Parts: sequence; structure tokens; C-alpha cells
Amino acid sequence: MTLKSILTTAAAACMLALASAPATAQSYPSKPIKLVVPVTPGGAIDIVARMVAEKMRTTLNATVVVENKPGATNNLGADFVAKSAPDGYTILIVASNHAINKHIYKDLSYDPVKDFEPIVFTHVVPQLLAVHPSIPANNVAELITWIKANPGKAKFGTSGPGSSLHMAAELFMSMTGTKMLHVPYKGSAAAHPDLLGNRISMMFDTISAIQGHVKSGALRGLAVTTAKRSDLFPNLPTVAETLPGYEASSWGGILAPTGTPKDIIAKLNEAINVALKDDDVRAKLTGSGMQIQGGTPQEFAKFIDNEIAKWGKIIKEANIQAE
Repeated sequence: MTLKSILTTAAAACMLALASAPATAQSYPSKPIKLVVPVTPGGAIDIVARMVAEKMRTTLNATVVVENKPGATNNLGADFVAKSAPDGYTILIVASNHAINKHIYKDLSYDPVKDFEPIVFTHVVPQLLAVHPSIPANNVAELITWIKANPGKAKFGTSGPGSSLHMAAELFMSMTGTKMLHVPYKGSAAAHPDLLGNRISMMFDTISAIQGHVKSGALRGLAVTTAKRSDLFPNLPTVAETLPGYEASSWGGILAPTGTPKDIIAKLNEAINVALKDDDVRAKLTGSGMQIQGGTPQEFAKFIDNEIAKWGKIIKEANIQAE
């Protein structure tokens, strides 16, 4: 074989290898990106997904389509993305139950850690502890005293077993040594009439969902559940100011299927961080009570691991199972 033919053959082999190689950040994206939202339109992660997708279109010069795949407590959409091609063209925004479902569903069809590559932590939605005005408690300490004295009257509503609202209450009971009756509803809004009518005593709910009732005086806000106070209610203390170490919230972030090339993960991370720093995005999200996060994939991975461990302990102690 001549030197010329050897070089020709080698060049052809290189071209073939390049043609069959997986997509890299240099050529990505070359087709539309699908951002899957595992809930119906209108919720916190749906709002974040649509705002971020709009900014990503400009940054990546690509079409980014938001697709809602609700069902099975967010598991339907998560399973779909977990089984999608790991090429950066199908990604998922998750909520805090991503760290909870593993512990309450025995036959979960995907692994929340092994089947996904974290891209970025997008936001936190503080929860607010609200009580009916008839409850003789103006702060967390007084509420704890009342619950201990009135175990039969202490009823709390949630958006369902295993929800982030339920977890906030379970953590509260675990740290205070109190017991309350859990009254689950199909969504937090469905619990509001009973709370307003004093058929249940209290509720941990997202600040965006319950703020109207608190601002009107129909309910009494006692504290927020995040580590720092909320800009929407700067005069409300955190639960942690009474119970050091207490922290619970609804949160969200974006994942890709395991095996997605690291350079594509990095490119998506950069584009989403740019979106989260946009003045318009920040104004709209913080105006609804959300706390914007951002950061690296590694930081989000560590956060997810910590959440899984934290809530796994609470779920085991309380023997919580999906309905």
C-alpha cells in the first residue's frame, strides 16, 4: 500500500469517526430542544420553564419548546425524560418532590439520581405557615404550645401525601415533638376553603399561593420556612428563628438524561444561568415570591443528594406512603 493510499484511508476513517461521534457543544444545538414540565400549566415550575425557555432561545439561537407531561405526581414526565436519548435535546424541570418520590413509591420506574445529569438549580419557593385567626397563636412558639394543649383540634391541610407542603409539616412535628392530624387535598387551593372556614387549623403553603389570604387578614401568617426571610413578607420571621435548623421549601431545577455529554451540560448550564440573571426574569419571579438560585451542575447535584437524605429520614419516621 502506498503512502498516499494509507493517508487517504486514514483520513476517511477520521471523517467516519467524526460523523458517528455524539453531538458536542460545537455543533449543539442543531435542532429544537424540548423542555419537559411534569405538571399542568400554571404552577411554579411551569412558569419558570416558560420564562427560561424564552431567554434560552436567544442565547442558544435555537428553538426551545416547553411541553407539559403531567401525571403520577410528576413521575410520568420524569420517566419520559429518563428514557430519552442523552443528547441534550430533551431536558426536564423538576420540583421538590423529585427528592421525595423515591421514598414513597416502592415501584418508581426511574432513579432520581442515577438516571439524570443535573444542569442547574433554578429557584426556591418559600412556604408560609398560616393559621386561622381563631387560633390563639401569634408566633411559632405560641403555636407549638397550643398544639401540645389541643392535639385533637390541631389539623393541618396539604396538597397531598408526600408533597412538599406535607414534608414541611412533618419536619415541624419532628422538631417540636408535636402531633397533628393530616388532612390531604387534591392541590393546595382545594384546602383553602376549609382553612378559611376553620375546619382545619393551619397549613404550610407556598407563599405565592397563600399570600392573598394573609395580606387580606383572612389568615394569620406566622413564619416562612426558608433559611432567610421573604422579600414579600419581610416582617415575618423564619421558622428557624424559633426552631434552629428548620428549613423546608418547594424548589425547582433542570436535569438531563444520564449520559448527556458534559460539554452540552455546560452549555445548557451557561444559557440557563444567563436567563436567571435577566432583569425581566428576576423581576417577575421574585415578584411572585420565588428566590432565584443558579450555579453549577455540581452544586445542584449536592443539593439533590442532601434533599433525598433529609426527607428520606422524615418519611421513614412518619411512615408516609403514597396513596
